[in-house]
Amino acid sequence: MYMTRTKSKKAYIQAAYLILSFVVFIWMIEIINIAVDHWLCNFGIMPRTIAGLPGIILSPFLHFGLEHVMMNTLPFIILGSFIIIRHPSKFFKISLVIIILGGAGVWLLGRSAYHVGASGLIFGYFGFILSRGWYERSFGSMILAVLAIVIYGGMVIGIVPLFSYISWEAHLFGFLAGIFAARVIK
Repeated sequence: MYMTRTKSKKAYIQAAYLILSFVVFIWMIEIINIAVDHWLCNFGIMPRTIAGLPGIILSPFLHFGLEHVMMNTLPFIILGSFIIIRHPSKFFKISLVIIILGGAGVWLLGRSAYHVGASGLIFGYFGFILSRGWYERSFGSMILAVLAIVIYGGMVIGIVPLFSYISWEAHLFGFLAGIFAARVIK
């Protein structure tokens, strides 16, 4: 029993380290981006352009300002932690599926503007957690789905085009990519 608790504690520490490393990384990128007057945002997703293709992978790491990165930090920590604690060996695969499919959806169907930020990934995590609760129907996955709804259920409004400066497309396609990931990643 002691070995199991020790391994479990070590897994939680590794999960926390990974999540916080990502947060530190996006904050470091934002500090550099501020120093270059947000020039790095040119590497975001610009739909239906060759130059916008790298943005599919790079956009979750880029933000348009401190407020933007602050708004994404806590939801990333919470929803990312829900996934990495429940599915530690699949976290990278889940994240990659959401980033690529969500970003591809924005690239194919998004409006002509630079789309950047981790919110597409965050919406993907939200979609994954909710869908995993449905597909798995285990006590743990259903509890996480309910917790995600209680904490972040209101963010679903973000998939509606309310403000021109918010990439509702990234939110929508990230969410859909999360649902897809929950279905195909066993």
